[in-house]
Amino acid sequence: MELRDYLRILRQRGWVIILLMALTALAAFGFSKMQTEVYKSTLNLLVRPSRTDFGQSQAAKELLKTYEAWLFSSYRAQAVIDQLQLDMTAQELLGDVEVASDNFSFMVTLAVENTDPNLANDIARTWGNLLIQWQKQENDKNRQEDRITIEFRDDPQVGLDRPNTKINAAAGAIFGALLGVVVIFLLEWIESGVMRRSEDVERYLDLPVIGAIPNQ
Repeated sequence: MELRDYLRILRQRGWVIILLMALTALAAFGFSKMQTEVYKSTLNLLVRPSRTDFGQSQAAKELLKTYEAWLFSSYRAQAVIDQLQLDMTAQELLGDVEVASDNFSFMVTLAVENTDPNLANDIARTWGNLLIQWQKQENDKNRQEDRITIEFRDDPQVGLDRPNTKINAAAGAIFGALLGVVVIFLLEWIESGVMRRSEDVERYLDLPVIGAIPNQ
């Protein structure tokens, strides 16, 4: 097919792509609005060794994974439930929590999902305080120069995690465009054996058109 054929198809059937893009984008937008909004609260905990020498820094890095394991525990989840009087089990709460650490910034990150943004912040703050209190108890067993302190780098930050209505609508529009291209391809394939214009005769028979009978 030549470029003019593609342009002709686009002029004749381009509305199919536009229509399907609009329909799928609207459907994705509506589906997103029907979903329950889930918020994510993120709390960053800064781990600071008392000394900045290599040995103490390495010890702090090794402890980051220990802090992760300590935080992601049903015992800690139950403690948070008891303090905030939540109506859920420890395993249910753990399913809404993620814990990670960064060796370069000496940071432990706690992320909590909940349909209530304020409650998500409260859970993250309470959970982080559990680690701070535990480390203080551990520090009481160590010399001053061997102690490690943990503190909030900032207050918990909450934001909408899902649904992302704009991204979903854009993805729906892209899907609609691709679907429109497929529909046009099928329509052209079905009509490929039908000769409607002089150009079709010249292309399929490889003969020039000398004349045509006009429509009455």
